Amino acid sequence: MRVRKSFDFQTAATPQTRSELHQWVRNRMHLPAGQEQALLDAIDNVFMKHERLWQQSKQEAIQAVSAGFTDRMNRLRDELSARDATVSSIARYFEDLVADLTDRVHRDPKTRLMNFKRFIEQVEAFLALEQRGKWCAIGLVDINSFKWYNDTLGHAAGDKIIDRVARLLREQVRSDDLIAQEAVDVRANQDLHARFGGDEFCFLIPDLDECRAAWVIAERFREAVERYHWVADDPRLADKPVRVDVGIVCLMLSDVAERRPIARQLAQELLERADKLMYEAKHEQADHIHPLSVRIENGSLVQLEEHPV
Repeated sequence: MRVRKSFDFQTAATPQTRSELHQWVRNRMHLPAGQEQALLDAIDNVFMKHERLWQQSKQEAIQAVSAGFTDRMNRLRDELSARDATVSSIARYFEDLVADLTDRVHRDPKTRLMNFKRFIEQVEAFLALEQRGKWCAIGLVDINSFKWYNDTLGHAAGDKIIDRVARLLREQVRSDDLIAQEAVDVRANQDLHARFGGDEFCFLIPDLDECRAAWVIAERFREAVERYHWVADDPRLADKPVRVDVGIVCLMLSDVAERRPIARQLAQELLERADKLMYEAKHEQADHIHPLSVRIENGSLVQLEEHPV
């Protein structure tokens, strides 16, 4: 009787492939031919089933990975779109915020006119650029007896008067009077009016063909204040309707090369002269426009002999 030798797992190499397993069965197990073949067939069946399962699992794995990748890509795409939308929204929010903050910095909160600091910057920018007109004008406005309105009628009434005068100034010194050729900021804003402080306002009229046109525009504003139905705002104004004084300085526009180096100085000096004229008008005659025409000579303003009106 042939003794079957058992396989020593410690000394024999483990078969790695089907053919190696077949060889191992033949060399190590020494089975009768029929049994040996039956075992080899069984091994083949197991290998084939395993291979089918492996291939199926492989395909399922690939499909799963692909599906997962597609899902991930879709999620990434959606996330990126959402991020883009979020970034755009944030960008728009900050643009609006900056615009709003800039507007608040540049404007008087009560009247929504430019504040004095911004007005000076605008006038300086205007004077530093080439202009098509021969003249420009700076005007300064004061409400007559404003302290009386404030003290007698109260600060609320005073605030209403300030707001109404600001509205009339915007309406009468209109955008079609402001046609600066190259000052982009001037053209974009179209509202070169400002609250000077308290009950005073200032404005710029650029690109005038003649100095008298500035007086006409200022007079239009003064008359609008005079004609306004003030009792509609406050019945107590029937006995003392609001009036304004205006000082206005017309500047003959010299060559821009002469103006640009002293633009800020010119802006400030023009306002100082307009302020002086306004107070002269107040003391000389109520509801009056006091004009002056000047030109630049050796970096300073020189009064012209010709009266603009």
